[in-house]
Amino acid sequence: MAAPKFRQLRPSYGFDEVAIVPGDVTINPEQTNIELKIGGVTLAIPILASAMDAVVDVKMAVLLSELGGLPVLHLEGVQTRYDNPADVLDEIAHTPNENVTALMQKIYSAPIRENLVGDRIRAIKKAGAVCGAAAMPANTKRLAPMVVEAGADVLVVQSTITTARHISRSYRGLIFSELCEQISIPVVVGSCASYNACLELMETGVSGILVGVGPGAACTSREVLGIGVPQITATLDCAAARDHYFKESGRYVPVITDGGLKKGGDVCKAIAAGADGVMLGSVLAQAKEAPGHGYHWGMSTPNPVLPRGTRIKVGTKASLKQILMGPTSVTDGTENFVGALKTAMGFCGAATIREMHKAEMVVAPSITTEGKSWQLAGLRA
Repeated sequence: MAAPKFRQLRPSYGFDEVAIVPGDVTINPEQTNIELKIGGVTLAIPILASAMDAVVDVKMAVLLSELGGLPVLHLEGVQTRYDNPADVLDEIAHTPNENVTALMQKIYSAPIRENLVGDRIRAIKKAGAVCGAAAMPANTKRLAPMVVEAGADVLVVQSTITTARHISRSYRGLIFSELCEQISIPVVVGSCASYNACLELMETGVSGILVGVGPGAACTSREVLGIGVPQITATLDCAAARDHYFKESGRYVPVITDGGLKKGGDVCKAIAAGADGVMLGSVLAQAKEAPGHGYHWGMSTPNPVLPRGTRIKVGTKASLKQILMGPTSVTDGTENFVGALKTAMGFCGAATIREMHKAEMVVAPSITTEGKSWQLAGLRA
């Protein structure tokens, strides 16, 4: 008797399981254009900094903007709860592992102070920087007008899972189509990991989609909830939704792979899979200028009911400029992410990000180990 068939699972792939096939034509890396456009905002490099307290404060925001990326300030973090957030961040960094989550639950229970929301954004803008600001859906209606008034360039609405249709007992929840009509700056939403959800979000009028559920180094949603899609497959599916929406509407909505990126090759693979940009967290938390003192934690780590994150030690590696732009003597791909992307595009003959979307990819589970036995032996020695 044949076994009953319930559902068929499709294969899905993460960064370490795929590779980019070089093109038939090559181009000089310096001739590539890697700009990212989000609504009316144009970024010189397609890199956003995660809206996490260990990654973005006023100083880091200004530095990243000077390099051409988009910093995203966490509007529900310590920057908007405390006058002296540096002292709070120092306490988090120096607390033992067994006590740190309880400490953060206490720290993040302090109220968000509306005056600090505007103060932090204005401090970034005063320095001439481009500024993004992120809130969770429950607080977006309240905080969005302050974000616009303070002069932010992009509003990010971020949660573990973001959909255009949300069932709630509240009389009237957050409706993205209304939000996009009410405010004058681009709205980016996430997290998203499926074709249908991405397509429906684009139809609401948002200006960008964050792709990724649970892949971040400090996130434990996949362990706690069992949900998620490996990032290459999630990016491919959301990029397919973007292309369908563009064909139907004529409006191009960039998709931004958020989480799970460790090395330059991961950024290259995300772009080849269809991403228009990437959002980096733990990578940037390693910068000498990062506010986390060599530590990193996610937005859901201090959740008072069901924490879905943990503090991790990422160490302090190099300056923000070295990590993103080089120069570097590091050979493992953890520095000069921009150089890696431009070089990979050159090998694929892609002059622009959208041309890089046409690069062939293959399933290659041995791509990082094939022929590398001596390297691996050296790591074990």
